Amino acid sequence: MMASPIFVKPSEHDWTPAEPGIRRRLLAHDDRMMLVEVAFEKGAVGSLHSHPHVQASYVAEGAFEVTIGAETTTLDAGQSFIVPSGVVHGCKALAHGRLIDCFTPARLEFLS
Repeated sequence: MMASPIFVKPSEHDWTPAEPGIRRRLLAHDDRMMLVEVAFEKGAVGSLHSHPHVQASYVAEGAFEVTIGAETTTLDAGQSFIVPSGVVHGCKALAHGRLIDCFTPARLEFLS
């Protein structure tokens, strides 16, 4: 896998549609870690899913109802969460918002 440059300027990266009302753009990454910015329109749903990657997410803007396993809570800007490998999770944007997601190892499927 080709790593990103050491210094990343988000304005130089394209947004990719993810789910209805959701788009993402890759930031810094190598084969061990990946940083992704995800933008949500109000009401957009990141459907329940799981993956083998550990995910840590920071709420950069907005408010989200976040479900991880059997637990659901509301998180606002400045708060964060972590998803262990293989755990079902998802979220709903309660307002226009952005998450900064970090995955380890990198999500190679995001590169194609």
